Amino acid sequence: MPYTLFQHYFPDIAERETRCITMLNNSVLPAGSYGLLEMYCDEPGCDCRRVFLSVVSSVTKQIEAVIAYGWESSEFYVKWMGDNDPDIIKEVKGPVLNLASPQGNLAPDILKVVEEVVLQDQVYIERLKTHYKLFRSRIDKAPKAKVMKFRNNRKGKGAKKKSKKRK
Repeated sequence: MPYTLFQHYFPDIAERETRCITMLNNSVLPAGSYGLLEMYCDEPGCDCRRVFLSVVSSVTKQIEAVIAYGWESSEFYVKWMGDNDPDIIKEVKGPVLNLASPQGNLAPDILKVVEEVVLQDQVYIERLKTHYKLFRSRIDKAPKAKVMKFRNNRKGKGAKKKSKKRK
């Protein structure tokens, strides 16, 4: 599944509504702001109901963690995936550090803060769901690429004949 930044399609909304975590002097994370940039699946017809949060540090200007989070029930993901393996469902539902993304040294601590603070905010989770619906409506309404098919319209000499199936 390819993922695209929400701000790619909705820059004004992203500018107003991107969540930031501001850390002061504490023992969990270095002081600074950590922006949670939302990414959603841009595969037409997909209904994964997940977000990837690319967490960018104001100090390093780098992505320090990529967290995958699905807000639906485990039962939803079992049905959606067609798989009941608890380890797979945990990775899809999250929150987890996305295995396919590079992670900074702070990633485990960032995940802990996101899980224990940010994802406890039901208003924020509803915002993610709203952003997902906006994003999906843009992706699923986009004109589908036309597939060009080659047709052999030659007749007569050099045209291929249909071969009979052999038993």
